[in-house]
Amino acid sequence: MTAIPRYTGAAQPYPGGDPYADYRGADLPFTGLVDLADRRLGAGVIAANDEFFAERENLLVPERPEFRAEHFGHKGQVMDGWETRRRRGADAADPHPADADHDWALIRLAAPGIVRGLVVDTAHFRGNHPQQIAVEATCARLSAAPEDLLADGVEWTELVPRTAVGGHAANGFEVAVERRFTHLRLKQFPDGGIARLRVHGEVVPDPAWLTALGTFDLVALENGGTAEDVSDRFYSSPLNPILPGTSRRMGDGWETRRRRDKGHDWARYRLAGQGTVRAVEIDTGYYKGNAAGWAALLGRDGEDGEWFEILPRTALQPDTVHRFVVDVPPATHVRLETYPDGGIARLRLWGSPTDAGADRLVRRWEALA
Repeated sequence: MTAIPRYTGAAQPYPGGDPYADYRGADLPFTGLVDLADRRLGAGVIAANDEFFAERENLLVPERPEFRAEHFGHKGQVMDGWETRRRRGADAADPHPADADHDWALIRLAAPGIVRGLVVDTAHFRGNHPQQIAVEATCARLSAAPEDLLADGVEWTELVPRTAVGGHAANGFEVAVERRFTHLRLKQFPDGGIARLRVHGEVVPDPAWLTALGTFDLVALENGGTAEDVSDRFYSSPLNPILPGTSRRMGDGWETRRRRDKGHDWARYRLAGQGTVRAVEIDTGYYKGNAAGWAALLGRDGEDGEWFEILPRTALQPDTVHRFVVDVPPATHVRLETYPDGGIARLRLWGSPTDAGADRLVRRWEALA
């Protein structure tokens, strides 16, 4: 298992130049999993007790935090994150915050899911970061109001105990709680600023909802699909093509570097469950001079199943939605192959779960309650 680095204490004051030159971070073993708190998937920060200096919504911005040294507003330095005011003690004789004093934010995940790891990113908060953080989780209706979640009797499960964190650092935490959750409560002691929160894990789709839909996108992240492996992620993640909606710019899809050999690129996806694909969409939106030239789609049933053809190698047009009706056996995995390289904006696989696939979704949902 990869060791998770721990950071504590303040960073040095901003020295000028590249603000990330002294940033403390490392590769974390869980960051290839879907971010359940991705705003593009529908996550949100629904409440916070204080956001005096910087808005709570910044926590879930997909892009990395920015810093402009000369960017000041009426309340001080404008920070790209969530920042609260400085806490004070009760009176002049006791000017310091009490040990239990803290600020909090409530985060609604994009979908019910298992949390495998978190990143509490304090980028650019060098001396104004929290001393410690803690994270709790609960399972409720996704549409639950803040007052519902904060009511007496709501069960909160500790994901990260109260732990020291460092300023201007990617503070990572592995989570080993095998349950599904919908909301998190992020605490910072006693106050301070956090730039981003990433909540990596696995979507656990509600089988009753999918049954009601009947036909749905079997590979979509919000329905429980995910990317398992990929030949190249040089420019962007293979998770991007299974995000909701259409892409809004070139960086919203999956793009590989230019090949200088005779090979090709590929991405392997696990479907929400065993299902029958009846229609395929491959979208090259915003990829104009760098779209994949051809694509093929293979499927297999089970981890050890033989690959079979869903879509033969087919020419793609730049910046275009391509639609195909198919008649193929059930599958649990697909492999998108692109020739020789290039970009794919979105992949949609419309179909329905098999009886066995639907049964497994129900059993998993109940087991993770």
